[in-house]
Amino acid sequence: MRELLTKYFNYLLIERGMSQNTLESYGRDLRRFVSFVEEKRKVTDIKEVNPEAVVEYLTHIRNEGLASNSMNRALAALRGFYKYLLREKIINENPLANIELAKVWMKLPDTISKEEMKTILAQPGDQTITAIRNTAMLELLYATGIRVSELINLTMNSVNWQVGFLVVMGKGSKERIVPVGKIAYDCARRYVDEARPQLMQKKSTDVLFLNRFGKKFTRQGFWKIVVGYARQTGLQKKVYPHTFRHSFASHLLEGGADLRTVQVMLGHSDISTTQIYTHVTRERLREIHHKYHPRG
Repeated sequence: MRELLTKYFNYLLIERGMSQNTLESYGRDLRRFVSFVEEKRKVTDIKEVNPEAVVEYLTHIRNEGLASNSMNRALAALRGFYKYLLREKIINENPLANIELAKVWMKLPDTISKEEMKTILAQPGDQTITAIRNTAMLELLYATGIRVSELINLTMNSVNWQVGFLVVMGKGSKERIVPVGKIAYDCARRYVDEARPQLMQKKSTDVLFLNRFGKKFTRQGFWKIVVGYARQTGLQKKVYPHTFRHSFASHLLEGGADLRTVQVMLGHSDISTTQIYTHVTRERLREIHHKYHPRG
């Protein structure tokens, strides 16, 4: 089974162009699955894995306290693996064929309201070069809904300053174009004109956002910035970089944007991934109805 995993990972990397981060996540999930069926079910042949074994595995990792999004990723990794095995004619039947994506496992994305977002965006200010940079990064993250990895990998050529949009390299090396709103555009423009030249420290780089050493941000470095500003606001809920992406999507849908457009801007290959945000907007509508309707 482990030899099959190696072949599958090579397929994902070479033929599907899967990103290294996703590949590592899938690798952990699938190796954990193989270890489970080997140790608990005493199975060494992939053909002997039945639906009961899969359900037992999913129940096992759920009981271990795995987060809802991690549960769904684990199931998605298994689906992809078995789809590959079927295509390669290594197996004749898929033990996941009748296993539904458990809705109860799918955690709704963490979002914040427009008012809460406005409060966070106001935190950095514009009194220092790092404040100007941080404001630009936060505004751009919210204005475009791009992933943190996409944000820190932006280059000077990623921004079309004449038209006002980003060219983003997403998962699987797929390129997409995302519009940039006026406020985010102005903040980014000011950062490039005033702050970036000082952060470069006479170095030569085409990376758009630079840390205090004149180098590209790490995901952890930007994560600390976001969490720090969220704490400053005194918000009771936890806010992370991905909260900006979730809020971008739900606020667009609340405002009347259609699902297909949001799907394109987020870079989702499957609209079912985007549809989870419609649950968020429905919850929001229910809250408003309950709060303001005389018989709510």
